[in-house]
Order: sequence, then C-alpha cells, then structure tokens
Amino acid sequence: MVPLSALWLPVVVSAVLVFVASSVIHMALGYHNGDYGPLPREDDIIAALRPMHIPPGDYFLPYAGGMAAMKDPVFQDKWSKGPVATLTVMAPGGNFMGAQLAQWVLYAATIALFSGYVASRTLPLGANYLLVFRVVGATAFMGYALGLWQMVIWYKRSLSTTLKSTFDGLLY
Repeated sequence: MVPLSALWLPVVVSAVLVFVASSVIHMALGYHNGDYGPLPREDDIIAALRPMHIPPGDYFLPYAGGMAAMKDPVFQDKWSKGPVATLTVMAPGGNFMGAQLAQWVLYAATIALFSGYVASRTLPLGANYLLVFRVVGATAFMGYALGLWQMVIWYKRSLSTTLKSTFDGLLY
C-alpha cells in the first residue's frame, strides 16, 4: 500500500495535464462550440427577465414543489402548454473565467486525489504499470464522465453534449 501523501506529485501533474487537455479541447478543437444555442427572440427574453432580478441559482419551470402539486390541474396545464425548462442563472457582471478555471484545477486535483486513493488502497506497492493505469484511469473516468448522465436522464440534457463530455472524460 502506497501512502497517499506520496502521491502529491502525480496528483498535481494529473491536474495540470487535464487542465491543458481541456484547454486544447475547448479553445483549439472547438467541438463543444455548438453545445448551447441561442434562444429565439433572445433580446426579448433578456428584457423580460432583467427586471425580475432573479438571484443566481437553478430553477425549474413550471415549478411544482412536490409530488402532490404535480397532480394539480393548474400545474398540469402549465406543463402541457410549456415551455418546460431548467434554468441556471449566473451573476451578471465581469469576467468569471478566472474563478472557474481555478475551480476546474481544484476539481481535477480532487479527482486525481481520489483516483490515487483508490489505487493506493487496492494495489500492492510496485504494481505493474498497466494495472495501475487501469485502476486510476477507470476511477478518473468515473469522476469526469459518469455523473453527467444523470442530467440526460432527469433533465433531458442534450445527448450529443453529454457524449462529447463523456469522450472528454475518457481523454482526461
């Protein structure tokens, strides 16, 4: 068993490599450029929402609040007429990429740390490289990709976007 403290360098290197790979994927390759599209009459929607001062957060519309309310004919009418949507509202203002990139590096380091933890507890000291690669790779893939699929199941996220992000997880 390898002590987790001995894995700090592979964790840091892994996080940096994932950061570089994701930068190449998103800035050079551009296959995620079409993941989100514009809403029809975007300017009208922005003008309608702006005065509401919606706080940052995740929203669902129409919103029922519970199973009993979903049986209410008023809710069912709203649902059948649409639109039905999930909405994430972000704080307006300046560039937010710096904070997001820092969080992304921390996320990558966390996945590397947990992948290293699993390997350090399941593999013997001096284990074959391929065995280590398989355990760490499978664990990291689970961290980067498998959780995305619940968004397809429950919130109808685009299948193509999720498949592309799952492929990214395989690369990471």
